[in-house]
Amino acid sequence: MPDTASHSNHAKAGAGPLCRWLATLLALLMPLGAAADVPRDHGIANAFGDTTVPATPQRVVTLYQGATDSAVALGLTPVGVVDSWLEPPMYRYLREALDGVEHVGLETQPNLEKIAWLDPDLIVATRFRHQRVRPLLEAMAPTVASESVFDFKASLRLLAEATGREARARALLQDWDARVADFRRHIRHALGDAWPQKAAVVRFKSDHVRLYSTGFAGSILDELGFAQPSSVQDQGWGMKLTSEENIPVINADVIFVLLEPDDPAIARNYRHWRAHPLWQRLDAVRHDRVFEVDAVNWIMGGGILAANAMLDDLYAHYELTPAASSCAASDKEAVAC
Repeated sequence: MPDTASHSNHAKAGAGPLCRWLATLLALLMPLGAAADVPRDHGIANAFGDTTVPATPQRVVTLYQGATDSAVALGLTPVGVVDSWLEPPMYRYLREALDGVEHVGLETQPNLEKIAWLDPDLIVATRFRHQRVRPLLEAMAPTVASESVFDFKASLRLLAEATGREARARALLQDWDARVADFRRHIRHALGDAWPQKAAVVRFKSDHVRLYSTGFAGSILDELGFAQPSSVQDQGWGMKLTSEENIPVINADVIFVLLEPDDPAIARNYRHWRAHPLWQRLDAVRHDRVFEVDAVNWIMGGGILAANAMLDDLYAHYELTPAASSCAASDKEAVAC
């Protein structure tokens, strides 16, 4: 009968050098593997230059509306956001996703003390609003900035690159491109020779009217194939109209009226202009193509969620049936793309 104890001791003795060799090899290889797997800080080219940001920021503060919208679209909950322009303190479509999030003042005047108190590891700003306080922001945390406040695609890409959510951003933008193509196909078929239409984006204030040519809504309408009224071409952001005598410059095939329904003074001014004989002679008025739209969707939200809501409005106003979206872009949680 074989000596099992002796056999066992022999096996252990023979395995010892091999085990020690394997242990040594693993010890040498593990740091290399770990270094390859651990995300590292990375540089982001942005409107403030090249900024080194943490590999996976956990405490993000967004200082303009488009960045806040983009964060929610990417499945990111900031630790701090600025107040909304309308529907304070936050737009209704973002309230559920941002429930309990701290507010850090106005977009045009963020509360720096509150931001510092939140101890952020990333701040998302815009050069247009925050160039003046840039040194103070950068002293608190790495700060990346967009060039403008209304380029929702640039805002989405910037935030995605800074937080490692590039795949989600690509899916959202691919879905957007598909919806744009679908809308263009549907409206061209529906309107035939009447397409493209010239579209005027008009915002009534208490004592004047703004006719927009660029900005959030203007850029989206341009992408969808709408044309601009001749009166606003080469006029920068657009025109400020203070007299009813200016009504003819609004003339277009379709007019989108941005209203703030909670402001009685704005409502009175809108009624006053609509009652004027010159308003009644506008092409869009004569053909019943004046659409009242939500200012939050059309100019205030500034991000991809608002852009999709604006596109939903257009599908509805033109009675078009949208193709099914491949992204649950408005989902509170991580985007299901």
